[in-house]
Amino acid sequence: MPSADTPRRSERSRAAILQATQELIREQPYGKISIEGIAARAKVGKQTIYRWWRSKGALVVDTLHEQNAAGAQEAMALPDTGDLAADMRLVLRATVDEFTSPDFEPLFRALSIESLQDPELQEQIVERIYRPQFEFVAARFRSAQDAGQVRPDIDLTLAFELFMAPMFYRWQSGAHPLTHDHADAVVDLAMRALAP
Repeated sequence: MPSADTPRRSERSRAAILQATQELIREQPYGKISIEGIAARAKVGKQTIYRWWRSKGALVVDTLHEQNAAGAQEAMALPDTGDLAADMRLVLRATVDEFTSPDFEPLFRALSIESLQDPELQEQIVERIYRPQFEFVAARFRSAQDAGQVRPDIDLTLAFELFMAPMFYRWQSGAHPLTHDHADAVVDLAMRALAP
């Protein structure tokens, strides 16, 4: 029969695994991170990790989700100054900075590649990372509709994709540089498409 402190031990182990993964993400390229290395850093057995996560990718996505949650919801909210174009310039410029950051870019690229071959991981990324962010995106775009800056009949998902899809394309293809100037040009074109 399990002892009374088994749930506490399990939670301690889970927290240690997430902490170890977070540390290794900062220290090593994604390809060099292993379940064995995480287990050793967390001082748990590999079977303990596999009890909660089916793969390294799933564990890394959960770690990123936990980091986002710890960063508080306001960190995910889009700015709302009353000027959607100005706010989206800030968002897209921040996206450029993130996508070109040596701390972020290799990890996100590796996860993107892995998710193309692993539908479950792809769904986890959508559910744990993208969907929570889109709730804040939708709120900002509804505010813009209320202010008369965006057509009332526009699909909010499509509206946001007008801004983000060109950023992802440049980042993934490498065909052209991803810059603040490009971000500003995307905002100008998207706003023209969305204007009433």
